[in-house]
Amino acid sequence: MTNPYPNLFSPIKINTVEIKNRIAMMPMGVFSKRMMNPDGSYTQDGADYYIERAKGGAGLIITGLVPMVDWLGFPHILKSPETYIESQKYLVKGIHEQGARVFIQMSAIAGRSSVHPGDPAPSVLPMVWDPTKNSREMTVDEIHQYVKNFAAGAAVAKAAGIDGVEIHAVHEGYLLDQFTIANFNRRTDEYGGSLENRLRFPMEIVKAIKEKCGADYPVSVRYSVRSYVKGFNRGALPGEEFTEFGRGLEESRKAARMLVDAGFDMLNCDNGTYDSWYWAHPPVYMPLACNLADVEEIKKAVNVPVICAGRFDNPALAESAIGEGKIDMMGMGRPLLADPYLPVKVREGKEKDIRPCISCHLGCLSRIFQPPFKDICCALNPAVGREAAYALKPAGAKKKIAVAGGGIAGMEAARVCALRGHQVDLYEKGGELGGLFNAASAFDFKDHDKRLLTWYKKQIQDLAVTVRLNTEFTPAQAKDYDEIFVAAGAKEKKLDIPGFDSPDVTYAVETLLKDNIRDKKVLIVGAGLTGCELAYALALKGCGITLVEAEPTILNVEGLNASNYNMLVELLEYHKVTILTGAVVTKYSEGVAAVTQKTRNIPNANGRAAHVSLTGLGVKIIEVPADRVVVSVGYTSDQELYEKVKGEHVYLLGDAEKPGNLMTAIWKAYETAMNV
Repeated sequence: MTNPYPNLFSPIKINTVEIKNRIAMMPMGVFSKRMMNPDGSYTQDGADYYIERAKGGAGLIITGLVPMVDWLGFPHILKSPETYIESQKYLVKGIHEQGARVFIQMSAIAGRSSVHPGDPAPSVLPMVWDPTKNSREMTVDEIHQYVKNFAAGAAVAKAAGIDGVEIHAVHEGYLLDQFTIANFNRRTDEYGGSLENRLRFPMEIVKAIKEKCGADYPVSVRYSVRSYVKGFNRGALPGEEFTEFGRGLEESRKAARMLVDAGFDMLNCDNGTYDSWYWAHPPVYMPLACNLADVEEIKKAVNVPVICAGRFDNPALAESAIGEGKIDMMGMGRPLLADPYLPVKVREGKEKDIRPCISCHLGCLSRIFQPPFKDICCALNPAVGREAAYALKPAGAKKKIAVAGGGIAGMEAARVCALRGHQVDLYEKGGELGGLFNAASAFDFKDHDKRLLTWYKKQIQDLAVTVRLNTEFTPAQAKDYDEIFVAAGAKEKKLDIPGFDSPDVTYAVETLLKDNIRDKKVLIVGAGLTGCELAYALALKGCGITLVEAEPTILNVEGLNASNYNMLVELLEYHKVTILTGAVVTKYSEGVAAVTQKTRNIPNANGRAAHVSLTGLGVKIIEVPADRVVVSVGYTSDQELYEKVKGEHVYLLGDAEKPGNLMTAIWKAYETAMNV
């Protein structure tokens, strides 16, 4: 078959190391004890995670970070170089056998972006996660020790057969990045002031590595082209006019040239800092290939390979950008978790079989930061990080299986059972597959969610699952099957409030599937994820939005990553959405909603009085004009069918078991189906 993407699948050299194609796996961290050894090497499970992406066709694997200092008991290479060299043989051999190459990412850690105020930063700065606390200023002796550690660590990696190293990071607002940004670096010594001084720390690192490992040993740097920061803890949204508080494009061109002149062999580029975290880890609200235009500007400034990352999974776009010399490599992190065989499928013209990443961060970024550093995984692909244990095996005995409910959980169960060789009948009482996810994916900014639905439907069809639409599974049919999966979904909760029988009051699912509300005054009841996303979506359509939430805060969503949270909150602010917390709607009549809001004594950040005169606990009634009211207050499981058929070989899945997110639905379905 003719290669449809000749540029994307052409080789490239990074210094002396040849990479077979232009697809690089971006660093997706492995921190858990099950996947990383104390010496910073990878266990077999950790290595298998990376090797699987090499099997899938990525030309370059860049691992997640490993500290170059003894930091909070974290693994690090210099803790035991001898065991590191021995332990990494499995990783290196496995990746090389696939014709791929591997770089280890080495980190100076987080500075003010840490959750630990004792960590050093360039200057005394407010911490990202708790701005009431400050970082301490790093000493010159500490800087010199870090430089030595990087050189020593790179030498150990080279001895282990690692093809190159990546320095983490003049990117994302980590320690080295803070040194390079004027508003984060207030030093008056040789490491502060001019751009050359601010870049001195990372430049000394690469020079020390080259001296220790040789000029031909590849050294990449993770590099954020632009910070997109308005101030401490204040990001800048796409298209927003603002004054850059961090690194702007003009300075970035100069910095990139200086880093290359110092010895860096590649720039691995994205955008953002922890203050604008949604650029470095783009949620679904970010445009696709959100960093490409900025990375193209950096490519004009340097003569070494440049990688572009950030919601960048479009091979046709990568093909043209590489062919036109705008970038050199396509960087993907989360897309290669959702589907490790994405590169192979692209090359073989099977793009419709690629399971798309939906930028939810549930299984990857959210998990790895949950104490005590959980295994990395993927909401859509439960086998990530446990490739051996979760590999699907042919069923020992082929069974006849019924799946009642064609939502995501039902389709996942049907897919896995069919892959293992079972005969599967999928019953859906409605006219199409997808269940509540049809509504959840209806937002204009959720193209990849829609792609996921299309992918599921194609897999179901290709696997010859018998799909019975407009057909409800009945208890009488249970005797005809060996195993039954009940995934009947959930029903929206209704509110018994005067006036909510009005045609101008609708619920979230109906609104998303059928309505096209524009230029209206809309009151949304419920500020969970769906309610807040509705507020954003309707604001884009010219609506004036009031969000009413009974809890004291909005977006109380389990597993929601800070990147997704921060961007959605800033989008609501940017679009001037009015938010009333601690409030409930008590009546809706003649286009006006009566909202009762509790007032509380909420102290300031230091736990002291926030006002001169405290109002105490009280209640106020607010009248909110609203042409439309949309209710989004959650779901109730539908277990009616399950109660009628439950038994030893009957399994309850998805929202029918308990309303949750996509990850809980898919994981339970996969884990159950892989064992029947």
